[in-house]
Amino acid sequence: MSSLTIYKRELGSYFAQPTAYAIIVIFLLLSMGLAFSFGNFMRVGDSSLEWTFFFWHPWIFMLLAPAVGMRLWADEQRNGTIELLGTFPVSTSSAIIGKFVAAATVWLVALACTFPIVLTVNYLGNPDNGAILAGYIGSLLVCCTFLAITMLVSACTRDQVVCLIVSVLICVTMVLCGYDDFTRELGKAVSPSAIEAVVSFGVWNHFSSLNRGLFRLQDLVWFGSIILVSLLGTSAILSAKRS
Repeated sequence: MSSLTIYKRELGSYFAQPTAYAIIVIFLLLSMGLAFSFGNFMRVGDSSLEWTFFFWHPWIFMLLAPAVGMRLWADEQRNGTIELLGTFPVSTSSAIIGKFVAAATVWLVALACTFPIVLTVNYLGNPDNGAILAGYIGSLLVCCTFLAITMLVSACTRDQVVCLIVSVLICVTMVLCGYDDFTRELGKAVSPSAIEAVVSFGVWNHFSSLNRGLFRLQDLVWFGSIILVSLLGTSAILSAKRS
């Protein structure tokens, strides 16, 4: 059994139940609703979608990404199928990759469903589609980062609610830590070096550069490192439980 087999099984389970459809619909309603309301999409004329559309994605993902990922391993442990999975000819790493990519695919579909707003800005103006593509890549990386963290938490508990609460708490912290208004207020109470450490933990600095159309190696390394460390930590925890 390979990662591809696990991937197909997990992806099928998402779309066999209303989970994936509900998450996609909620994401579309929130992202489009915020863009046209608080984002003032029609009035601002933000053809790059940087502030009217992509700005809201980390705030949405910090709540919804854990909702998709909370069942990845908590459900297996609660139902006892994790022991059954251990009897199959599949490595822990293959199972982790298959499950992670399946959850990421759900969000890839959700992001792809927002294509009408891209068509709209191309109809109304002459946007930089390269910058828009970078914004989508940044959004997907933020989402995958939150999914990987949720998977790590999911490996630690069999209770999906506990996994959801802890994962949301971590993701909310990562969003707030790099947000200018939050760090500005925090700077009144702590030293500049502490603020720098807090900002380095947050997603905004790395997401914002991609959102502006800048592909910086340091940003890709940061996202990749968080995802890799989370997946390796998941593997270590599951291997310890299976041994």
